[in-house]
Amino acid sequence: MYRDNSLMPKEAVRLAVLGTLSQAGSLRYADLAGAIRHFTSRIVGPSLDLMGTSLELLRYDGLIEALDGTGMEDNAVLTVTPAGKKEFETLMRSNIRAPSSDDLNKLIITLKLRFLHLLDHQDRQDQIDLLADLYETELARLQDLRRHHEGESGHLTEWLDHDIAQVEARLRWFQDLYQRT
Repeated sequence: MYRDNSLMPKEAVRLAVLGTLSQAGSLRYADLAGAIRHFTSRIVGPSLDLMGTSLELLRYDGLIEALDGTGMEDNAVLTVTPAGKKEFETLMRSNIRAPSSDDLNKLIITLKLRFLHLLDHQDRQDQIDLLADLYETELARLQDLRRHHEGESGHLTEWLDHDIAQVEARLRWFQDLYQRT
């Protein structure tokens, strides 16, 4: 994690693994690896940064364990350890770097939404609030840029209007989610 407690690619994969296992209970090594690869590649495309994190490293760190067998070589059934559950909660509560338009942040936001229901009510509300704040900041940044370039020729302000509309829609969605949660 960065000094601001925001997630890096390694932590995003940890969140994906620990959340998937927390939700499923247990999975065979190959099934878990395939599920993580499928999910992350559909959000950010193929990425060496994301695929470089090994399930074996999470086993070594004591975050997941084999219920039968040893790991990859015998396609063991894997589950989350108590330390892994604690790490999952820490990762879910972590910050997201601004701006939210880069691929890593998109993956982290998607993972947080995928596993949000696994947190207690207050932590869910806090995370939704954090995500709404992220979009409020991005909206202010885009609106300031739009004002600065008002009246210029070209298509920049038109593109910014498009981006502003998307961010406003996401912000409304998170505000609605906060009310429903």
